[in-house]
Amino acid sequence: MTKKLRDYFPMLQTREVILKEINNNEKMWSTFYSWEEERQEEFLDFCTGARGVKVMYDFVSKEILNPESTPERIDELLSLLLKQEVHVMEVLPNDGTRLADESSLVIMDIVVQLSDGSIANLEIQKIGYKFPGERSACYSADLLLRQYKRVRSERKKKFSYKDIKDVYTIVLFENSPAEFKKFPDVYIHSFGQKSDSGLEFNLLQKYVFVALDNFKNIQQNKENKYLINSRLDAWIAFFCIDDPEMIVAIIEQYPEFRAYYEQIYDICRNIEGVMDMFSKELQELDRNTVQLMIDEMQEDLKQKGKELDLINQKLGEKNQELDEKNQELNEKNQELNEKSQELDEKNQKLQAALARIHELEEEKKKANQ
Repeated sequence: MTKKLRDYFPMLQTREVILKEINNNEKMWSTFYSWEEERQEEFLDFCTGARGVKVMYDFVSKEILNPESTPERIDELLSLLLKQEVHVMEVLPNDGTRLADESSLVIMDIVVQLSDGSIANLEIQKIGYKFPGERSACYSADLLLRQYKRVRSERKKKFSYKDIKDVYTIVLFENSPAEFKKFPDVYIHSFGQKSDSGLEFNLLQKYVFVALDNFKNIQQNKENKYLINSRLDAWIAFFCIDDPEMIVAIIEQYPEFRAYYEQIYDICRNIEGVMDMFSKELQELDRNTVQLMIDEMQEDLKQKGKELDLINQKLGEKNQELDEKNQELNEKNQELNEKSQELDEKNQKLQAALARIHELEEEKKKANQ
């Protein structure tokens, strides 16, 4: 592929120009050289297009998928993920009665009301939380309860449970939890509640989980890794693949994505502003990654403790079995000792009898002489 990103996006600045601007600004110089070399290179690649662009930054994803300024993008993405045409009518606050103000690795979290009254929560996670099913179910229940309270307050005496619409929980994982690694050939998982008897109820809560890392691996291993099979795959590739040739492939096959990338590269022209946002992202990521590692280590220690308890329990059972065997062996030894003692007594009596016979025979010989 001969075309480069700069052929499509001439606003991209060179590495030399960016470094010159950084070195001539004391604040930017101080910030830039406080980062590890890997982070410096990541920033330069991001701003120059050397490695394409990472959409999985909070300030980037929120700009591209702004439901207020560009609702048509959210409309299309949600329609493709939910396999039905939907339209965003309103952006809802996403805190409300949230169950916990947790330290998160969430890149983006938006809640929108759709034209049919249903609610969709679109969340992008850099590193997937543990227990993704339980967590998503809790947030879904929270959104459902919020909808119930709002609709009941609006409808008052006219309220009916038919007024409550579906709640969709959609989560994209840049690094998906361990559960998704068991299905390496699948990158989209859709869930809905169904009966085992065929009885049909609309239980309202639906879920879509997208493992972006699985998609990357699948795409990379395809015979033609630059062939995008669908518009949904183009969106997913847009989120997670920063290979410049792949970006060119996306905008060649789906030209409307060129405007999305162009918007990002326009942001990159403000080096100082991007550096501030990038720095905040790194701090938040480092803080939350450490917390996640602590949580994982605690969970691992807890699991190891359970395994150790199980081993100790089995060891205790084996010791008890061994004690029982030893007791049984002692009883057998005692029986053997008693038998041996009885045999010794009988042997003594036999020896005494034989000695007596021998005496009688000697006496008889003397008498015969």
